[in-house]
Amino acid sequence: MTTTRSKVTIKGTKDGLVFFLDDNCSFDELIADLRQKIEHSHQQILTGPLIRVTLKLGKRFCTPEQQELLTQIIRQKGNLVIHTIDADVISKEEAFAQRERAKFMIETRTIRSGQVLEFDGDILLLGDVNPGGTVRSTGNIYVMGTLRGIAHAGTNGDDGTVIASSSLQPTLLRIAEVISRPGEEWADHKGTAEFAYVENGKMMVAKMNYLHRVRPDIGWKKGFGL
Repeated sequence: MTTTRSKVTIKGTKDGLVFFLDDNCSFDELIADLRQKIEHSHQQILTGPLIRVTLKLGKRFCTPEQQELLTQIIRQKGNLVIHTIDADVISKEEAFAQRERAKFMIETRTIRSGQVLEFDGDILLLGDVNPGGTVRSTGNIYVMGTLRGIAHAGTNGDDGTVIASSSLQPTLLRIAEVISRPGEEWADHKGTAEFAYVENGKMMVAKMNYLHRVRPDIGWKKGFGL
């Protein structure tokens, strides 16, 4: 006896219903099975008070038009409200945007007085930034050396970026629009790696081992770990 595998599996959770959609069948087969489930099955579930629905597409990529069709079919039952549509794939545009956000430069040299190192993305500088030298980045700045010059992170306005250095002794730091001109407290070199960040519109400095607490998603967001 041959059994036909269901293209749509509905499971109840404490947050509502989850529709697991087969990602191996054709879209037409998926639609036919979904209509069958909505119109002729699960009547006890698909009636009553409002229920939030999550659609799980798996590795199937659905166009906006296909997603709208799925939504319309489910909305035939007045008590079903689409909450989220999840998929394990992304569009070319989303992939390109992620790649752009993950730009990362590694530079091995000393930035001397009058020199400028600039990049659209994160910068890892294996060297020093001398007084009069400047490092600018739309992302984070990491200096594996002594930072005595100027550093400007988040030049595109991202105040969630950081400026980190093995020895933080800058002339000037800037993150997005927040500027810090170091005073006497900066002259007391602690001999430990530190990073600068913005909190409530003010420039703050902390030891490097606090980075994961202050910016817990920084490695994941940029596509690499520290």
